Amino acid sequence: MTDIILHGCNGAMGKVIAGLVSEDKEFHIAAGIDIAGGQGQDFPVFTKAQDCDVKADVIIDFSVAAAVDGILAYAKDKKLPVVLCTTGLNEEQLALVSETAQQIPVLRSANMSLGVNTIFQLAAQAARILADRGYDIEIMEKHHNRKLDAPSGTALAIADAINEAMDGRYHYIYDRSSEYRKREKDEIGIQSLRGGSIVGEHEVYFCGTDEVIEIKHTAYSRAIFGKGALSAAAFLKGKEPGLYRMSDVLA
Repeated sequence: MTDIILHGCNGAMGKVIAGLVSEDKEFHIAAGIDIAGGQGQDFPVFTKAQDCDVKADVIIDFSVAAAVDGILAYAKDKKLPVVLCTTGLNEEQLALVSETAQQIPVLRSANMSLGVNTIFQLAAQAARILADRGYDIEIMEKHHNRKLDAPSGTALAIADAINEAMDGRYHYIYDRSSEYRKREKDEIGIQSLRGGSIVGEHEVYFCGTDEVIEIKHTAYSRAIFGKGALSAAAFLKGKEPGLYRMSDVLA
């Protein structure tokens, strides 16, 4: 059994994970941490990480970017592995993640879904085949109207997977309205749509002369992210310090 501290337990994804764990004997939520405190959970909830004295095997973080520094400090102090699912981190926070991973195991992913992580690999493979044959690359992502960051961490991760496959040749364009010019060869356009209750859609377009190839993933439920986070938690339990990815879980 994997004992979990759930950071952000009152959020939408925190509730999804709690629901999944209630039906899975392989996992147990030892405690939750949330600024809003306890709201009827069947596990203790602490408003501050430093007040949590419950033993566990791993932390799952589905919170907000502003809370990530604190949970990383807590995890490092307690020598607890962290599955870091929160997106929208700035460059300083990303550096902190890498620094923390030198002392404890940290698995960071912009998206915990098996399908989305397959998209990363497919997009990279398509870029290797098509980019040097004159195909332009564009990414469109769609999410619900409550999502704070744009573009999504997943859209950026898709672009990064393509860029890594192509030796870093691309730069990213998020808004074409501010410049009056034609599209450059070595750019990836990333566009965002926010509305309604869209769980998450990501489309990657490879646009050539007289044809367009599209790779698309649609999430119909947040459960896919929760299941991935639990798989990552089981994987990370007992691992050596280091920075891990979902690709390590899927290998």
